[in-house]
Amino acid sequence: MEYENEKRMWSPLVERIGIPVILGAAVMLIAVFVPVLVWAQDAITQAMSVEYRDIPGIGSRNVIWVVAQQHLLLAGFVLGVPIFAWVCELVGWKTKEPRYDKLAKEFTKLLTSAYATTALFGGILLFLLIGLYPKLMAYLTDIFFPSFVVYCILFLLETCTLYMYWYGWDAMQGSKKGLHLFLGFLLNLFAIGIMIVPNAWATFQASPVVISEGSAIERAWAATWNPTWWPVNIHRLIANVVLGGFICGAYAGIRYLLAATKEEREHYDWMGYVGNFIGVFGMLPLPFAGYWLMREIYQYNQQMGITLMGGFLAWLFILQAMLIGVLFLGANYYFWMGITYRIPGSEQNYRKPILAMLVVLMICLGVWMTPHSLVASLEEARKMGGAHHPLLGVFGVMSAKMTVSNLMILVTFMSFIMYWRAGKQETATWAKVAKAVMGALLVIAGIAVIVLGVWGYFVPAIIRINYFSVAQVLIVLFIMLTFTPLTAALMKSAKTTTEMVWGQMPIRAGYCLVSNAVMVILLMSLMGYARSSSRVHWHIYGVMRDTSEYAYSPALGYAAAFMSLNTFLFCLLVAFIFWVATMGEKGKALPKEGLRESPGKVPEGIAPALAGGSPTSEEISRT
Repeated sequence: MEYENEKRMWSPLVERIGIPVILGAAVMLIAVFVPVLVWAQDAITQAMSVEYRDIPGIGSRNVIWVVAQQHLLLAGFVLGVPIFAWVCELVGWKTKEPRYDKLAKEFTKLLTSAYATTALFGGILLFLLIGLYPKLMAYLTDIFFPSFVVYCILFLLETCTLYMYWYGWDAMQGSKKGLHLFLGFLLNLFAIGIMIVPNAWATFQASPVVISEGSAIERAWAATWNPTWWPVNIHRLIANVVLGGFICGAYAGIRYLLAATKEEREHYDWMGYVGNFIGVFGMLPLPFAGYWLMREIYQYNQQMGITLMGGFLAWLFILQAMLIGVLFLGANYYFWMGITYRIPGSEQNYRKPILAMLVVLMICLGVWMTPHSLVASLEEARKMGGAHHPLLGVFGVMSAKMTVSNLMILVTFMSFIMYWRAGKQETATWAKVAKAVMGALLVIAGIAVIVLGVWGYFVPAIIRINYFSVAQVLIVLFIMLTFTPLTAALMKSAKTTTEMVWGQMPIRAGYCLVSNAVMVILLMSLMGYARSSSRVHWHIYGVMRDTSEYAYSPALGYAAAFMSLNTFLFCLLVAFIFWVATMGEKGKALPKEGLRESPGKVPEGIAPALAGGSPTSEEISRT
């Protein structure tokens, strides 16, 4: 009734005053901002005569390097988290298990803390690029301006969707759960769009196309659809899922180490397993996407591909192999610890397979890390007969490296299959036949990958790249796509012999999860430098030359220092995000502690309510 009275009282005022006020405000905004926009356009026109600005003592490129890397890593986290948060919520909705919904909500809580930080670094990066590289930004703006408008619209839609998705979580439970899941789908759709649009700006600098005359939209679309745009889109999408998964795993690992109760240890042990699972299953197809990207780079410009894989940047791929190898070892080790501690008694059946897997992983890692050309003194080179070692030089070519990378993917996939089957006994009548077929397929696949790798030494490079490498990838994908549904069918009717026990993992499991996250961050920083340096002394490869004092590729040692700095700064940012995300939980715990006067004692004023009565005003004030 009061609301209706207020509505009747204010409606005439709104009708008499509201519209004129709104129109007057709009006229004032136009009167103020039109001159400002005209002045800004004149200022930009004058600024275009300046090609570069520098920051004394620090260097403009170094500042851009740090800020851009932090923005990209944060953006990768912000893109990866909602994907598996939405998947977890969907699984919880289908299985009716509340722990999945709780996990999805906790992931989304990390997302809300990181979102504003990502936007902050994006704004800083934009201002720095406009101020320090005005000529380059004017050129890119002239080509891509229509996509700028699309990007702004997507950013606005993602922001609104994220707020509705997070703040409407509890309100949309029950009958409105479908609406909440639809909001999560839209959130991921807009986030992927926000990733794809800026990828066009970056890939155009590395693989520009001829821009023909036409409308602004036609020119922007032609520049967007450049040769490396979709390979980078797929590669970054998968990499962001890997980054988000392992960072959430690190969050769970830290919370597991700090857990004070059994319930917390069980929850964060399970959360760490989910984060590691998502990171691993994103990591398995990632080398294939990277191979596609490098293939497209070679096809676009062979000299750029040689600079990356055969020039001074080639040593970065040795570092990449080391980081990926450590990541594979960490992910497998976490699965093996899960078999031992979460499923007690089952480790007896898997000790020998785990030892064999470890040996294979170490051999593959050694081959992958072997360089083609060795850095040697004159005396050492004379003894070897050149820069290539007579024995180890065989392992430095791509045929060997593609072979061992596929074998490492197979081993990691089988570690997960072992973890899945541990503590269960197959009861299906066709179980023995299925296991025999799977074992035979695994042996045949491993032999086929090795044979194709050795055969690749005796055929022209074009045949190895177009046929043998593709065949190796298809073999591994066939094993993954065949074994997963077969194992799921076997486990559906399997009898559980050992119940899963959560919260029993050793302390090193938490450290392992944190280590995996650090390796992924280092790896993304490393490959970001490699991709940018492939343009050498060009802002836009073959179109706009870099004429600044920084028109050279940084030395590898200098670059390694900045990669480490970027990793350290990002870890600090993530730690801050974790801390902010846990502040609300601490605040909720304080009132409970304040009500607890002593074990088993209920504060005065509360006892009548618990007994079914109502406390008096005197009891409430006393409480």
